[in-house]
Amino acid sequence: MNNQLKKNRITILVIFAMSVIPFVIAWFLAENPNKVKLGTNNGELITPPVTTQASDFKGYDAFSADNIKELKGHWILINVIGQGVCEQACQDGLYKTQQITLMMGKDIARIRRLALLLEPANPPLPKPWQEDARLLKAVPSQTLKDTLHHSIHQSEPGGLLIMDPLGNLMMQYAAGYDPYKVRNDLSKLLRISQIG
Repeated sequence: MNNQLKKNRITILVIFAMSVIPFVIAWFLAENPNKVKLGTNNGELITPPVTTQASDFKGYDAFSADNIKELKGHWILINVIGQGVCEQACQDGLYKTQQITLMMGKDIARIRRLALLLEPANPPLPKPWQEDARLLKAVPSQTLKDTLHHSIHQSEPGGLLIMDPLGNLMMQYAAGYDPYKVRNDLSKLLRISQIG
């Protein structure tokens, strides 16, 4: 009889624990939302996405002005260059985006690269990047510049933004990002995208 009583008590405790533990976990996660990373993306989603217009980008040099229409309908990797001079972190970011596009293989035609010069200097970029035939250079409109300062955390050079084919800035990466993780995110986006 004592054995049966012990088994019954254990059963009641297990049932009680099974009904209480989920509520305790849910309460903990509600109080500490930063403890859980939702989704499989490596970059930080920009919520809500920042909508841009074609008129927000003005080609910096003759090559970029002639080809600025390439931004429409493509996925864009944007290196935001805030200072007048592109230092080492900025150059590393430009190099990484170049490598990411090469890693994309057959999807390379769906991607464009853009150096967004917030405060253009003369020259705006070091010589190798000025001669890069696949890198567009643009100056943002004042509206877009203000939006970038208020909505997006691009305070340090070398970060990256991703813009979708409809002109929405939708994902960002801090300086020092891993290009392989960006490639993984971009591959997923291109695989499920019905546009661009």
